[in-house]
This record gives sequence, structure tokens and C-alpha cells, in this order.
Amino acid sequence: MPKIHEQALAELEQRWQLIFQRLAGGSEVPPTQRLRAEGFMEALVALGLATESDLQAALERHYRDAFGEPLPGDWRELFPFPQVPGFGQRAPVYPSTSD
Repeated sequence: MPKIHEQALAELEQRWQLIFQRLAGGSEVPPTQRLRAEGFMEALVALGLATESDLQAALERHYRDAFGEPLPGDWRELFPFPQVPGFGQRAPVYPSTSD
């Protein structure tokens, strides 16, 4: 049976995977999913089961797997721990007038 921290990390990684796959596919992600993942990240650090830097590095890998590209270089400044960066696909914009 896996250790508790391995189970907890696997659960968090599933949450990230779901969030990033939905965003990469052009779908929205309910704020509750992101907030729960962020709370889970804080709990893992508070319990000593992970470090902020380890979680951010793992989060970067999951983002890259979903989007096929890395997060912008300054993402950690824009989204301080434990925020999950969420960049969805741009919505198509169509002119509403003929001019």
C-alpha cells in the first residue's frame, strides 16, 4: 500500500491534470476545482508532505503535458503559491457590426 504522501500527491496530480486538460481543450474550469486544488497544495505543505518548490515544479510539468508548452517565465510572480495558473484558450471574437 502506497505511503500517505504518495497517495496525496497522486490525488493532487489528478486534480491538476483535470484542470489543465479542460483548459487546454477550451473548456472552463469551475472556480471550486481550482480552489480545492490550491487548498490541497497548502495542506500538503502544512503537513510537511511536500515543499512549495516541489509542488510548483510538478505543476509546471502537468501544465506542459496538457498545453505542449511551458508556463510563461514569470508565472510564479503572477500566481504566487498556492495559486494554480489557468490560461484557457482565447474565445473567438466575431464582429457584431458590419463596419
